[in-house]
Amino acid sequence: MNNTGKLEAIWLKRMKRGPMDPVEQATFKANRGLIGNANQGGKRQVTIIEREVWESLMVAMGGDLAPSARRANLLVSGIRLADSRHRILRIGECRIRIYGETKPCEQMDAAWSGLREAMYDNWAGGAFGEILDNGKITIGDPVQWVESG
Repeated sequence: MNNTGKLEAIWLKRMKRGPMDPVEQATFKANRGLIGNANQGGKRQVTIIEREVWESLMVAMGGDLAPSARRANLLVSGIRLADSRHRILRIGECRIRIYGETKPCEQMDAAWSGLREAMYDNWAGGAFGEILDNGKITIGDPVQWVESG
């Protein structure tokens, strides 16, 4: 797999535990998160999942849930998130410092029985991180790891 992926989808969460609204474009605010998203500040300003991992989970579980059921902000393809703690991910012109693995919560079992446990290992639940740059991201933007922060 090459080292450049693609931003496939963007979702904003209006409130904690609220619906995930799909958008074509979003705005990053450095050290805060996605403008209009419920989660702001801290180390978990944005959450990211891999399309390929989600699709393989659905096949393994016989499920057909849309990736939005994961409740992440960003869906990427063509790039691996596993073991990426402290690495810098560039989406378009904006950078995210990955702080860790997003562990699935009980809402995953509410969406599909057994999904929480299936997502628990090897970063299958995605990653979370901190926004380093102000700027816009748009579906289709290139996604790649950059060596320096």
